[in-house]
Amino acid sequence: MTNDEQASPASAPRGWREATKTALYGPGGFYLRPEGPAGHFRTSVHASPLYADAVARLLCRLDDVLGRPGELAFVDMGAGRGELTSGVLAALPADVAARVRAYAVERAERPAGLDPRVEWRAAPPAGVTGLLFANEWLDNVPLDVAEVAADGTARRVLVRGDGAESLGGPVDGRDARWLARWWPLGDEPGLRAEIGHPRDEAWAAAVAALERGLAVAVDYAHLKGARPPYGTLTGFRAGRETAPVPDGSCDITAHVALDACAAEGAVLLTQRAALGALGVSGGRPPLALASSDPAAYVRALARAGEAAELTAPGGLGDFRWLLQPVGVPEPPLAP
Repeated sequence: MTNDEQASPASAPRGWREATKTALYGPGGFYLRPEGPAGHFRTSVHASPLYADAVARLLCRLDDVLGRPGELAFVDMGAGRGELTSGVLAALPADVAARVRAYAVERAERPAGLDPRVEWRAAPPAGVTGLLFANEWLDNVPLDVAEVAADGTARRVLVRGDGAESLGGPVDGRDARWLARWWPLGDEPGLRAEIGHPRDEAWAAAVAALERGLAVAVDYAHLKGARPPYGTLTGFRAGRETAPVPDGSCDITAHVALDACAAEGAVLLTQRAALGALGVSGGRPPLALASSDPAAYVRALARAGEAAELTAPGGLGDFRWLLQPVGVPEPPLAP
């Protein structure tokens, strides 16, 4: 009997998609733990309230485009512990907030003390009108990994519960077709790719929740022609990047091929450009304000620092925004 046959099912080699699904969302999984994502890494939502303010402005602009409907949905995909939903509700003008129905979509239990106006759901609602916003959600949709073997063929990467990898059979079927279209691999041994069609399908299903409005996905991403040659699969634990080990102890994530997710009419922008169009600027406040109103100057300087972090080249500013209009002509981002 081989060692693999003696191993328990949890530690037997399996594809990264299956292993990640169990590690993140299975019993005791990483995303179901009490501390939530904010206990391990910092997203734009946690970096500054300016982010929720900008999303609230986008929702208000969309409200105008939609003709100010009697009920305006805000759907927060992968809501964590409801931080973005709460921030958006707090930032909305009273007349808009009175018509907003807020949905937080998350597999974890509803956190204590969350604004009672927020409807906590395991799946998005159907047939709503408004804004669906997915901040760093798609990067945690599990997917399989392919690697070019010594014979030049792309093979599925298998992983044990301790993170040790081995190569399985050749990639075929829809996986092979997706790679050929969106992430072609050469024949150099060691080249790797993450097979992204589960994310394309997850995003299409989320967008389908909208009857009219705008769906936005924000993530670290790459585009065809500039895919990373060895993939991006990694882990995060307690604020530090770590080896991805599918045992529930760490986040497991990979950058998103957002261009593969985009449907007709979609717009792709950097976060720097998107937030700039929504009024977030890292410009330093005028020095004259320091003399006329020192407290206001300090507050403005703090906001400028937070805005600079959200839009910084080489950091959060390089995130990509995928904006998918549904029944509206174009994303309402113009200043």
